[in-house]
Amino acid sequence: MKHLKKGRKFGRVKKVREALLKSLAYSFLTHGRINTTEAKAKELRGFMEKIITHAKAGGLAKRRLVAGILPPRTVKKLFEEIAPDFKDRKGGYTRIIRLGVRKSDGARMAIIELLN
Repeated sequence: MKHLKKGRKFGRVKKVREALLKSLAYSFLTHGRINTTEAKAKELRGFMEKIITHAKAGGLAKRRLVAGILPPRTVKKLFEEIAPDFKDRKGGYTRIIRLGVRKSDGARMAIIELLN
């Protein structure tokens, strides 16, 4: 049974799953919105909410915490451009828009984007 187990596995081992989330987060912060599968978008949402909340708090400790996850250029953009836009918002920094199924394999697709 799956009681008290959170998160999706995506058929990957832990390190590959973490690398996938980091890669999605990097692309998401670089472009502001990405087109991916619905399951990946839902998993990325929680991951990004926590990172943006850390960036809103600011400070050196939070910057170093986020720098362990994302590349330096992205951390700078997150702390200086993205986080100040959400300073008055308590959560819900992203939006998921469902697109339908992918023609090749029938996977449900979605767009995840930052709110403005």
